[in-house]
Amino acid sequence: MTDARGHAARARYAPGMPCWVSLMVHAVDATQEFYGALFGWEFQPGPQRLGPYVRALLDGHEVAGIGRLTPDRDLPVAWTPYFATDDVDATAEAVRLCGGTVGVGPLDAADSGRLAIGSDPTGAVFGIWQAAAHLGTAVTGGPGTPAWNELLTSESAGAAKFYESVFGYEEDAAGSADSDSDSDSDYVTLRLDGRPVAAIHGMGADLPREHGPHWITYFEVADLGAALERVERLGGRVLGPSGHSARGRVTMVADPEGARFSLLCGTR
Repeated sequence: MTDARGHAARARYAPGMPCWVSLMVHAVDATQEFYGALFGWEFQPGPQRLGPYVRALLDGHEVAGIGRLTPDRDLPVAWTPYFATDDVDATAEAVRLCGGTVGVGPLDAADSGRLAIGSDPTGAVFGIWQAAAHLGTAVTGGPGTPAWNELLTSESAGAAKFYESVFGYEEDAAGSADSDSDSDSDYVTLRLDGRPVAAIHGMGADLPREHGPHWITYFEVADLGAALERVERLGGRVLGPSGHSARGRVTMVADPEGARFSLLCGTR
């Protein structure tokens, strides 16, 4: 099913699928203004279990979440992907057994579902979501929607083993086929039932020290040049030159609080 903008509607996500992205910030109102102007999002209140939280809507469909950081939560100002599970408690235990940590939860988010926030052995933060009333991102495949998630880390092998063990991914070490640079060699695509769902990019010494290993969410835009102009006009930053990938033209940017994400203009 698609809507008027051509977005593909989602049913319940299979375990291991990226199902949601959420951003924790200091100034929720200012962040809403930035992303509302950039992507055309509107907002409605969401579960307040971790503090003030809103869900971003595109044409009435939920696409992402924005929450306020609280002093007792040691979380970065960063976009965090959530991976679907049928049993968040069992998945959280698997994270621990495989060398990761669970910093938040598992806990209930009202009647929406059950969540945990963990980190892999290198410290990259991700979420785990067991859906109830809230299935996750309702539409993909159009401007303003999350299109891809990629882990930036020092090397891919150890990280890939962790995520494969926890979520059951299949590894496809196919070089740069899905990456942003034709010279990338340490790049692993994670697959479920043969379908690419996320990737791990081993950057070696090029990994930014101030950020450490972290996940990057790609958001689709219709016109990359116009979107980059909006980012800067709204107080964000363009972090580097645009590059080419199998999915289209990509540029990494940051919002006014420093949360990094990528803009993707697809090849459809």
